[in-house]
Amino acid sequence: MPTKSQQRTEIQKMIVDYQNNPDDEHLQTMIISNYERLVGALAAKFAKNSDVREDLYQVGMMGLIAAMKRFDPSVGGSFESFAIPTIIGEIKRYIRDKTWSVHVPRRVKELSPKIRKTTERLTRELQRSPRIDEIADAVGESEEVVLETLEMAQGYHTLSVDSKIDGDAEGSAVTLLDIVGKPEQGYEHVHKKLILREAFRFLTQRERDILTCTYFENLSQKETGERLGISQMHVSRLQRNALCKLRNILPHKEEIGLSSHK
Repeated sequence: MPTKSQQRTEIQKMIVDYQNNPDDEHLQTMIISNYERLVGALAAKFAKNSDVREDLYQVGMMGLIAAMKRFDPSVGGSFESFAIPTIIGEIKRYIRDKTWSVHVPRRVKELSPKIRKTTERLTRELQRSPRIDEIADAVGESEEVVLETLEMAQGYHTLSVDSKIDGDAEGSAVTLLDIVGKPEQGYEHVHKKLILREAFRFLTQRERDILTCTYFENLSQKETGERLGISQMHVSRLQRNALCKLRNILPHKEEIGLSSHK
C-alpha cells in the first residue's frame, strides 16, 4: 500500500499531466475521484439544506478543477492545501452573488454578514441587543449605512407566492397568492370611459362620430367616410382636428388609447 507521501507525489504527477493535456477527460476524472468526498464535505459545511448542498457541490467541483489548472508543485506544499481555499472561495462567491432572493448591491452582501457577526458579538458582550449606533461604531460605518444594509438584507430570503401561511374556515390550504390583491381591470376601464366622456364634450358631433368609428369600432378612414357619407380626405382632416383638441385637453392621451393616427 503506497504511503501518503507516495500518494501525494502520484497525485501531483497526475495534475501536471492534466495541465499538459487539459482535454484528457479520463485523467481529469481520475483526479476528481480522489477529492469528491472533500468537495462534498466543504459544500455540506456551507449548505443550510439539501437543495442548496447540491448546488454548492457543483460549484465546489468547479473550484477543484480551477485549482487543478493553477496548482504549481514546484512552489511546495500539498495540492489539498492549495485546493481547499480555492474551493471555499468559489462556494462563498456563489453564496454571495447567487443566493439572494432579490438583487441588492454587492456592498450590502459584503457588509451584511459583518453586521450580523458584530451584532451577535455585541449581544454577548453587552448582555442585551446593541443599538444601531453601537453596531455602526463597531463595523466602522455610519448609522444610515447600517440601517440601509439591515433593510436591504431582508432580500436574502423571500416568501414564495405558493407558501402556505394558514388555513381557511374549511381547513383548506391557503397560500400567499390567495390573499395578494390583483389589479382590477374593470376600474381602469371605467376610469378611461369617464375621462373620454368629459373630453368628448369639447368635440363636434361629427368629430365624435369619426373617433368612435376609427378608434372604438376599428373602421378604416375609408369605411368611416362611407358610413358618414363624406370623403376619406374629409375624415382624415376632421380626425386630425379632433385629436388636436384632445391633445390639448388630455396631455396623457396615450393612457386612453388615442396616441396614434389611423
